[in-house]
Amino acid sequence: MTSRNTEAGRPTGWKATPFLSPLGAPCLAPPWGRITAIDLKTRKVAWQRLFGTSRDTGLMGWRTGLPLAIGVPNAGGPITTASGMTFIAAAQDLYLRAVETRTGRELWRGRLSAGGQATPMTYISRRSGRQMVVISAGGHGGLNTQAGDYIVAYALRQ
Repeated sequence: MTSRNTEAGRPTGWKATPFLSPLGAPCLAPPWGRITAIDLKTRKVAWQRLFGTSRDTGLMGWRTGLPLAIGVPNAGGPITTASGMTFIAAAQDLYLRAVETRTGRELWRGRLSAGGQATPMTYISRRSGRQMVVISAGGHGGLNTQAGDYIVAYALRQ
């Protein structure tokens, strides 16, 4: 992921880029991404899982198509509902996932048309009364995910 920022009025700035090998792989052994829940009462890790698959990644920018659960780099946040579900789509593979907040068990995943490096949101539809989960799928240049310009919405089961 690359970030460029300049400091207003000063001829200085900074650039953040991932530390990658010449083949485009991170310079440390996998897993490269995890999802972790912290118990706020005990301040301890409640659970931790590998996050993301290699389906939409590969060396030198080639997509492998292999859905190996290796834990991939990610950028983006989760949203947690009162019903105990967490939605997140930050991984390099093109999925929005529903995770059981208490255990970390993946309950569902839906394929996106572009990288979901954004935090989902949820709302109740005035028309149907159903709860919706929405995400902006636009991709991320630094993570080399599929670019696009999509707003994707899913209705939760009642």
